[in-house]
Amino acid sequence: MDPALHIGYETGRRMLRRHDPTYYIATRRLPRELRPATHALYGFVRTADQIVDGPRRPPTPAARRAALDAWEAELLAGARSSQPVVRALADAASRHRLPLGELATYMRSMRIDCAPVRISSWEELVAYMEGSAGSVGRIMASLLGVPARHQADFGRLGLAFQLANFIRDVREDHRLDRVYLPASDRACFGVAEADLGERRAGPPLRALIAHEVARTRELFAGAAPAVAAAPRSVRPGVRFAISLYGQMLDRVEAADFDVLGRAGGVRVWHVPGAALEALRR
Repeated sequence: MDPALHIGYETGRRMLRRHDPTYYIATRRLPRELRPATHALYGFVRTADQIVDGPRRPPTPAARRAALDAWEAELLAGARSSQPVVRALADAASRHRLPLGELATYMRSMRIDCAPVRISSWEELVAYMEGSAGSVGRIMASLLGVPARHQADFGRLGLAFQLANFIRDVREDHRLDRVYLPASDRACFGVAEADLGERRAGPPLRALIAHEVARTRELFAGAAPAVAAAPRSVRPGVRFAISLYGQMLDRVEAADFDVLGRAGGVRVWHVPGAALEALRR
């Protein structure tokens, strides 16, 4: 491999291991020949995320949008990009026929995050997630060899993963002036925005979180036929990731849906249980 491409792939791998160890562990279950493309894709989307959320992000929404525009221009440059991660992604797209056009939708969702976020309805949240997580899921579906008729449903896995993260991160997102829980749902359960900044979740917020957990599990269930249709060699990695996120939801339920008072993330000691669950499936 061209040394410059190796640098790009390795940069993406290191970013994944550092910033998303849960996903990194899951990708280690994928066939070796598919991992570099996964790393390059992650490197691109994580860099966009860092522009929006990272400690060195541009200081204003306008500056963040301009930085996203510049990063998307690198994607359009492809193999001629000055960025090693982008060149690696262009190489991966050529090798595996990846539909990188999906990333235009991803970048639109990232631009929403440049300013305070208030999601009004479930439909608006789905549209946001279809761009940010669904687009990546559909690219991964193509990489993993999921049959074309199942790729849209496989993309729903991305929505399930992201909704699980939103449930876990209610407190952190509120601190960033972002509320992804739809206003219509909050009104239905009697949850005020101020409730999201409390030290503990009250009964209305717990009921709302229980509702969103059920939705997330429905998204995972809806993607099951697409996972079953994936090549046998990639199913263990996909099911391992699903098991890890399922354990995240289990922890939220075990905490009586108090996402403000307790951590709901996956820890290293949860990995063996997720591996056994993936094998069982």
